[in-house]
Amino acid sequence: MAGSFVFEAESRKVLGRGHSRRVRQVGRVPAILYGGSAEPIGLTLDHNKVLKALENDATYSHILTLRFDGKEETAILKDLQRHPSRPIIMHMDFQRVSEAQKVKVHVPIHFLNQETSVGAKKGGVITHNLVDVEVICLPARLPEFIEVDMAKVEVGQSVHLSDLKLPPGVEIVELLHGSEHDQVVAAIQAGRVASDSAADEG
Repeated sequence: MAGSFVFEAESRKVLGRGHSRRVRQVGRVPAILYGGSAEPIGLTLDHNKVLKALENDATYSHILTLRFDGKEETAILKDLQRHPSRPIIMHMDFQRVSEAQKVKVHVPIHFLNQETSVGAKKGGVITHNLVDVEVICLPARLPEFIEVDMAKVEVGQSVHLSDLKLPPGVEIVELLHGSEHDQVVAAIQAGRVASDSAADEG
């Protein structure tokens, strides 16, 4: 599994839009590695291998290894620019990480027991307000995803950020700004079946 998170790269000395265009023309993705006490480094990566790696959701929320110039650096994928209409990665931003420094990362949300939830059985419609959540933690604590169990959610009920069960040492960035930032993650709203049955009972 760990091998999925190793990116082979080459350093590039020349930066700029024109050079990035030429890099893409030969099947590579321009990238930048920044953060920590070291200077930013320009990189290029094999486009097809990047696309393959991005098929794994965990790539977006995992500690990655970048290999270039005979050395390795650990990083997280901080930003990704895609072509608006074609399956092309235009640019990648990597941020260095150290074991002792907390990182902020968007982690995907996995929803469990949706079809069998109490509300869904009554004809409710499940809506997702969020598909990922930004967390802050030490790299070693970083979860690949956060689970949301919808099993006991009734029609008309919502799951908020504060309801999420987090691993030890992991905090949700939004909640650090105060309780007014306790966003809705998912809800079960009355569907047509639920509404019709309520009308019949009335």
